[in-house]
Amino acid sequence: MLKHTLIHPEINEILARAGHHGRILIADGNYPASTKKGPSARVVCLNLAPGLVTVAQVLEVLLSAVVVDEVHTMGIPEDDPYARLGEPPVWEEFRGILRRKGGGLIPTPIPKWEFYKAVESPDHVLTVQTGDQALWANLLLSIGCRTH
Repeated sequence: MLKHTLIHPEINEILARAGHHGRILIADGNYPASTKKGPSARVVCLNLAPGLVTVAQVLEVLLSAVVVDEVHTMGIPEDDPYARLGEPPVWEEFRGILRRKGGGLIPTPIPKWEFYKAVESPDHVLTVQTGDQALWANLLLSIGCRTH
């Protein structure tokens, strides 16, 4: 019986096979998950309905299962209408989860088009597609090392 809170069998299998520097994308409901992915990545759809489940919920559960050493958000281009509104509110929710469960990791933005390229890396092992309706809620995690 698993001890951590992640019980999804396919996600557990993928994470068990992944190694250091493997990348996990937690995608919001607007992310083009079928086309923007690494050549060996698997997509697991958890987008049950609009708003179900959220990127924050998946982040919290994944942090119970794997060591994460980097977290990146998708940066907003300056010419995007959303850019003038400031930081997306969901980013503060991510920081709160990371303070509580992620060992103090701080998410750093990668510009949108570079974010897509980072996801398309051979290191990308998993996309968890959510139904999150928050804008700019995509997170790219890098798996760390177990040290003890």
